[in-house]
Amino acid sequence: MSRGLGLRIGAALAGIALLLPSAGNAWGFYAHGITGEIALANVRPETRAKLDRLFAAEPLIGTPDCALSNLVEAATWPDCVRREGWRWGYTAPWHYQTEPVTEEYDARKNCSGGNCVSAQIERNLRILADESLPDNVRLQALAFVVHFAGDIHMPLHSGDLDDRGGNDREAAYGIAPGLNLHSIWDGALAERAITSAQPSLVRRYSAAERAELAGGGPADWGRESWETARDFVYPNAFGRSPTDGPLADETVLTQQAIEAAIPVSQRRVTQAGLRIAELLDRAMEPGPLPEPTRD
Repeated sequence: MSRGLGLRIGAALAGIALLLPSAGNAWGFYAHGITGEIALANVRPETRAKLDRLFAAEPLIGTPDCALSNLVEAATWPDCVRREGWRWGYTAPWHYQTEPVTEEYDARKNCSGGNCVSAQIERNLRILADESLPDNVRLQALAFVVHFAGDIHMPLHSGDLDDRGGNDREAAYGIAPGLNLHSIWDGALAERAITSAQPSLVRRYSAAERAELAGGGPADWGRESWETARDFVYPNAFGRSPTDGPLADETVLTQQAIEAAIPVSQRRVTQAGLRIAELLDRAMEPGPLPEPTRD
């Protein structure tokens, strides 16, 4: 089975899964896989060759139920291993860094001991770039870098309204009930945004496109997501700004609201993929990475 066909079958299954209770992994497996495909289409050839060498260390990772043999699998591996809470539960806080959209943004907030998404992108990027470390150690770091760089671009992993990033806001997606605002942005909305994109989001981007869409670092990306949650996600879902007062505990995303959200979701998925490519090119360059600045 081709990788593309596998992802599209996964998208169909994900549509069925929307009717079932879910913990709401950021962007779901389908959208995370797409960020990996975008990155793979945009990394330098020498970066791809070095990544292939790392993937050969997969047997040493010790996660037979969670594959880690290519970049698409790397993009989803950190969510897969979380099912084994006894072994990987400590990584749960690494997937997000929510901050209230009604307060000032602070890139260092809610990150005690480095247990947040922005800090873990930086930490694992340094591990990945360190050629003195064993390949299996760097491969695990690669998966965390790719996945967390996706997570930080999902608006509700940065913006919050005392509702666990929208998890506590019941929302219907058109006629589909029983969801919440977070799960909609994770799954159904991201999948529709990706599959409806023309041209496809998975392609080689021009230098001009990359200059417009990529760049920055984790603190910048977290701020972008936080601003998107404040200025678009909540107002789009509830019809008014969260800064104007409390919002209802439940809502319905109308067809008009869904269509308005599609380009926003497309942009965040695309930016994640291109920025992952930049991170991987940086990590595979000779020499140490500069010290991170979390401002």
